[in-house]
Amino acid sequence: MFRFAIDRGGTFTDVYAELPDGSATVLKLLSVDPAYPDAPREGIRRVMSKFLGHELDAAQPIPTQQIESIRMGTTVATNALLERKGERMALAITAGFRDLLHIGNQARPKLFDLDISMPEVLYEQARSGSPSVVEVDERILLSEDGPLQGATGERLEIRQALDEAVLRQQLQKILDAGIRCLAVVLMHSYLHVEHEQRVGQIARDMGFTHVSLSSDVMQMAKIVPRGFTACADAYLTPAIHQYLRSFAGGFEGDLAGVRVLFMQSDGGLTPMDRFVGSRAIVSGPAAGVVGYALAAFDGTTPVVGFDMGGTSTDVSRFGGSFEHVFETTIAGTTIQVPQLDINTVAAGGGSRLFFRAGMFVVGPESAGAHPGPTCYRKGGPLTVTDANLLLGRIRPADFPNIFGENNDEPLDEAATRAAFDALTNEINAYMQAKAQETGQPLKTLTPQEVALGFVDVANEAMCRPIRSLTQARGFNISTHTLACFGGAGGQHACAIAQSLGMARIHISKYSGILSAHGLAAADVVREEQEPCASVYSEKTASTLFQHIQQLATKARDALVAEGFSEDKIIIEPFLNMRYRGTDCAQMTTIGSATRVSFTQLASLDPQAFLPTFLEQYKREFGFTIPGRDILVDDVRVRATGVTRHVASHVPKETGPAIQPSATHTIYFRDGKPTETPVYRFSDLSLSDRVQGPALMTAATSTILIEPNCQAQLTKQGDLEVIVGEGTSRRITTDLDLIHLSLFQHRFMTIAEQMGRALQRTSISTNIKERLDFSCALFSPDGGLTSNAPHIPVHLGAMQEAVRYQIGIVDNDLQAGDVLVSNHPAAGGSHLPDITVVTPFFRAGHAKPVFWVASRGHHADIGGITPGSMPPHSKSLLEEGAAIKSFKLVRGGQFQEEGITELLMEPKKYPNSSGTRNLSDNLSDLKAQVAANQRGIELLNHLMDEMGEDVVIAYMKHIQENAEVAVRDMLKAKAQAAREARGTTRLHCRDFLDDGSPIELTVDIDEATGSATFDFTGTGPQVLGNLNTPRAVAYSAVIYCLRCMIGHDVPLNQGCLVPVTINIPRGSLIWPSDDAAVVGGNVLTSQRLCDVILKAFGACADSQGCMNNVTFGNERVGYYETIAGGSGAGPGFDGRSGVHTHMTNTRITDPEVVERRYPVVVERFHLRENSGGQGLYRGGNGVVRELRFREPMVVSVLTERRSLQPNGLAGGGPGARGLNILRRADGQEINLGGKASVSVAAGDVLRLLTPGT
Repeated sequence: MFRFAIDRGGTFTDVYAELPDGSATVLKLLSVDPAYPDAPREGIRRVMSKFLGHELDAAQPIPTQQIESIRMGTTVATNALLERKGERMALAITAGFRDLLHIGNQARPKLFDLDISMPEVLYEQARSGSPSVVEVDERILLSEDGPLQGATGERLEIRQALDEAVLRQQLQKILDAGIRCLAVVLMHSYLHVEHEQRVGQIARDMGFTHVSLSSDVMQMAKIVPRGFTACADAYLTPAIHQYLRSFAGGFEGDLAGVRVLFMQSDGGLTPMDRFVGSRAIVSGPAAGVVGYALAAFDGTTPVVGFDMGGTSTDVSRFGGSFEHVFETTIAGTTIQVPQLDINTVAAGGGSRLFFRAGMFVVGPESAGAHPGPTCYRKGGPLTVTDANLLLGRIRPADFPNIFGENNDEPLDEAATRAAFDALTNEINAYMQAKAQETGQPLKTLTPQEVALGFVDVANEAMCRPIRSLTQARGFNISTHTLACFGGAGGQHACAIAQSLGMARIHISKYSGILSAHGLAAADVVREEQEPCASVYSEKTASTLFQHIQQLATKARDALVAEGFSEDKIIIEPFLNMRYRGTDCAQMTTIGSATRVSFTQLASLDPQAFLPTFLEQYKREFGFTIPGRDILVDDVRVRATGVTRHVASHVPKETGPAIQPSATHTIYFRDGKPTETPVYRFSDLSLSDRVQGPALMTAATSTILIEPNCQAQLTKQGDLEVIVGEGTSRRITTDLDLIHLSLFQHRFMTIAEQMGRALQRTSISTNIKERLDFSCALFSPDGGLTSNAPHIPVHLGAMQEAVRYQIGIVDNDLQAGDVLVSNHPAAGGSHLPDITVVTPFFRAGHAKPVFWVASRGHHADIGGITPGSMPPHSKSLLEEGAAIKSFKLVRGGQFQEEGITELLMEPKKYPNSSGTRNLSDNLSDLKAQVAANQRGIELLNHLMDEMGEDVVIAYMKHIQENAEVAVRDMLKAKAQAAREARGTTRLHCRDFLDDGSPIELTVDIDEATGSATFDFTGTGPQVLGNLNTPRAVAYSAVIYCLRCMIGHDVPLNQGCLVPVTINIPRGSLIWPSDDAAVVGGNVLTSQRLCDVILKAFGACADSQGCMNNVTFGNERVGYYETIAGGSGAGPGFDGRSGVHTHMTNTRITDPEVVERRYPVVVERFHLRENSGGQGLYRGGNGVVRELRFREPMVVSVLTERRSLQPNGLAGGGPGARGLNILRRADGQEINLGGKASVSVAAGDVLRLLTPGT
């Protein structure tokens, strides 16, 4: 009987088939080809035709008498999501939340994009007056004394019963518009499913053909990701079912009698009739993880999976059990279902190659399957595949003749060579111009050296997610095996392993089709899960375990019904655990991996989850929190029906020493052509040892064995490569454009890992969950070198903070010292943003060779109001603790007593308090110290690897490269201004709500690409808190410059070299040292960006505000910033409901807000028609209503409540914002832009944020 395992990828479809005679065969074909309607079916037809000895008619259904099983992983769901080609659908959501999924977490995906491009929601947008969203009149609330008990045991009340009559009218309008698919997403439906179930039943009775209930798809808290998941399910499942019907229709009897299983995102198989869209997103990559876990894991050595395909590369880790995540974002859609933890980077064989502003850039754009790389003969661009072809690392002879317009030609070497010649000429022309400008000769490059450079850059891009998956999570990367697979991975594996310090590579004999092979070896999985709200303790552990046993029984029974005997069923129990007050839940089992039979389950110790949780938490976050409650959010069981029946392959024990089948000219890292032996994988025996350099060809992949590496077979017939020291090209301090790109990646990786360490080790919501922090590296003079893309308002300001510290303590520092500061006069932004600065000393240097710093928003640092964001502060003393410079760590000792004294100092002043949360302050400061130390460790490693002088030189080169990019942009802006208006002088003036002017004149020197930013005319310092530290004004300038460059360049001090900034002392944006500034950081900073960008004509005003809201009492405290509209620009509309410019923090999910705080989120949706009119429309603001359930103090700190955001080039203004307090008795009060007020139970705060 035939057994097929098929992975339909984005570019190729891979087929692994076990044949009736016990042998196995493989096949690779294009996923999309006009020559056949369906690649998996065509693969089956070809395999059967070849084995049976006669051609099966492609126009007739394939006979199934000899087919035992078909297992598939497919990109049907992924492609439909990426291309937005799913089924037309509508959304039914609790009234007041119609645009919740549009707003999401309100953060923009790319920090510096003025044209904020985000994938649109999956439900159909309203057209011709037909609504695509049904606002369901119903409401469930958590209530301590409510009459209902939810799924977790929490008490609930029904505040609004389901209005079925209105619902039917609304649903009928959807049906009348021709929409037959519906997603139902109701607040707190994970606790109370009845309302969703009733809506679903009514919809089906009325004629909806597919209804996805969020409580069925994934019964977990957080309505936003649960809603996205339900929409994905409704959008994709009909498309999948249509494909399945089409696929089955190509076989006799529609595959009746054939066991057909599909791979889910969690790494388990499921029957075809249970395969749904929300669990199919990473179907193919999940099969690859299963494949390498079975092939490469030896029982002790953890494995990193490296799956390099045509459009992207997937990396993952296996240490004995599959690592799952429960919330990921794919194609702009957050999916909340169990998925294998797979990180994707946009660098694959089809990734495009660019030379931009002196930088070698790989991706993220891809050539795709059509037209594909240049060598595919369809007019495509240069890609990584072309680079490997030019370097001899792949041979046309090893590829089938499937290219060109008629799909019958070989790879086109000549076209690739010609394209690289043209690109090399462009690069050399740039280098010659650079040499003339600097007087320093630059070596010209050959096309092969250019191709090598792009391969190196691609490799470094692929190393970054591997480092994040291992080093950033506390694992030693050098102890891992690199499991390489995917069609393109074999050409890069040795170089990547050498870069990461990994000593061993495992390459399956099926590496080119490992996802297909993994499908053949995968098991059938059944997941059961239910929400929970229990504190984990000795008392509750037994009750929780009873829930586990109930879910295990349910999962076992389902697998038994599918034909599995109980001895073939394995149970894995989990509790989703977190500390109270945090949002970082850990899916926890007993021990590192608990896989038991159903009968063994009862013998497990219910108390054993705790030590595993504590161990996981400490490894992931660096600490535990003794004395704090541990909560259980979910109970989960994963039941596996074991089905493996992979044909074995025993390699030859011994034989004649392997001989090369050919030689081929290959370029290695020394850039010289090397005649390299070519071996066939199939000729290897266990006794052979292949020394690099060599090229190994297999049926579906090509493997490059680099010099100083050795390849040999394992007893299972797979290839093992022992990695030797790499022979890298000599790196000097002289500028090399290839190394410039590599160092940009390395510096960025260090800043990113600092950020990951800070997020891991911090304790406060602001840093750990809202991500209100930034990390960066600085040169010896304090100039910004590299930063991770965190919070824009911090970027330029941090540079000023580091330089201030250098100026006052530079001669009083030693290794082990760490400085802390938050004062606006010392480069601070506002007082809650505390900066921790660490000098990096190296042996033989009296002065620091680098500086590292982290800035985080602390929830409270004292002052006259909780949260340290007083709306009416008039002096800095009222805003909290102000620290110009203090040695937080002295000689390695944390100065807890000294910093505590500084944080409590504000209590000395009238009506003021010291910090109200000292323990969190201290914990977060220690986390910042740890993040900085992580940066120093990585810099030390980089200097050991590359040399001190080289690293310091490239720090300067990268700053100079950013300078080039800014100068090029300024020259282009000057030319455009001169041609349009006859002058290169730009000007803009705007006003704050209090009438204070912000004025900017920009004079650009077109010849040199330099500019003067003159803020003369800006109003004087104000009595309130809209004063802005000079450092924040620098942040606004550097941010706007980076935005206007329009492509990815490192953001650093070099951006400001061509710019002279003139700020009048004593003005609104250079106030006195004691001026109140809390509003300047969060409000005036936004208006500065509007003025700068409008002066350049880059875009209209954005909302000009962060809409700051704080509320609290003696028991709780909460702070949030709220989205609004983004400004339109030449060629693009503004985005609605998004954070803009100087902030990008997330907003807490409505269900989490209501669960943690005594408030009800009544509304959170877009503010219709608040965006300005024009050829390109401005974005809409949002409406947010909070109903308070107990007395509190509420503060709002906002702008654009008096003056509207302005349009550009004749475009209309956006709507001004409005803050309304509606008392419980119905009285409405306009709070104005800045207010602090006491509220009672039943009062409602209604914020309408500005449109643009």
